[in-house]
Amino acid sequence: MLVISDSETLAAFVARHADAPYLLIDTEFLREQTYYPKLCLIQIAGPQEAVIVDALAEGLDLSHLEPLLADQGIIKVFHAGRQDLEIFHKLYGFVPTPLFDTQVAAMVCGFGEQVAFDTLVKRITGKSLDKVSRFTDWARRPLSSRQLDYALADVVHLRPVYLELAKSLAERKRAAWVEEEMGALAQPSLYVVDPQSAWERIKARSRDTRFLGRLQALAAWREREAQERDLPRQRLLRDEQLQEIAANNPGNAEKLAHARGFSRQAAEGKLGQRILAVLANAEPMSTEQLPRRQERPTVVNAGSRGDLLRVLLRLASEAHGVAPRLIANGNEIDRLAAGERDDLRVLSTWRAEVFGQDAIALLEGRLALACSADSVQILERDDQGAWAVRNAP
Repeated sequence: MLVISDSETLAAFVARHADAPYLLIDTEFLREQTYYPKLCLIQIAGPQEAVIVDALAEGLDLSHLEPLLADQGIIKVFHAGRQDLEIFHKLYGFVPTPLFDTQVAAMVCGFGEQVAFDTLVKRITGKSLDKVSRFTDWARRPLSSRQLDYALADVVHLRPVYLELAKSLAERKRAAWVEEEMGALAQPSLYVVDPQSAWERIKARSRDTRFLGRLQALAAWREREAQERDLPRQRLLRDEQLQEIAANNPGNAEKLAHARGFSRQAAEGKLGQRILAVLANAEPMSTEQLPRRQERPTVVNAGSRGDLLRVLLRLASEAHGVAPRLIANGNEIDRLAAGERDDLRVLSTWRAEVFGQDAIALLEGRLALACSADSVQILERDDQGAWAVRNAP
């Protein structure tokens, strides 16, 4: 096993893989005590070689790895890679592309929704992974050989998983389906939180413009503080504390001290002063800034229509071997049932062929569902109004 802890060895590894068709990549990181993930290890493998890069090694220059990640001729393979991609976006300022996420590919190839890596490895290779070291403190040095073996196994076993899924996608002519999902995963905006929009993550039910203005200001302040101090946002103030303070709008330290989880000392200290200053300068949210509520057409029995669509979705999922959530989520089903047709992914690209067109036909009465003794069947109506059971695809 090669553990890279110096810049020269890393540069040599990069040079050896400059023409690699793909790279298998994983990371080990900690996040419990920080806002940003603390990168500890990078596991990376090409078609023949697999190494561990000790990201905490003194003097190691990780910029040597940047050319490989930026190379558009090399496919970067991850499993459930969103957090890994966030790390690389923070480190290098870009999302490594082109991407291939084996969890997404597995959803397209009939392995179910959000299948775990060890489950996928078992189903494709028949091998079981040792997961004992899953909760390791990856920042502690030295790491044991068992810990390193565990970390490296993620990319060693990712290789046959990737190759098998890529082969299956090509045979089924579904590579473009995964590419569409990868396009969304590659958006840089996915990995950057704008402090001004941080309030949108908080589940606030009130639409009072003064309350929401204060909540937006407090959430933006907390996000900036968390980013600057590299602390988890909830450690500064929990969401429920933000909402209580925004709702009560304490005008002084004495009233602020009555907020849940607040001591008089905290209210009178620097934290309290900053919160009071934020509140004093908060402006009511304008009507244009209010969260938009979808004005959906009134449809009789929309809930029942949604239930029928969910049955149809399950049938489409089983027939095509694609995870239901990848085809359509609950919000899209509800919007379809309520009569919406604009800006729905399920009515475009491959999703329309697999499910969207049938969903519209069901809602318009051109398609029906019926139960037989052992299954649910799809019925189609012809031009003369006669119904017949559809043949399975």
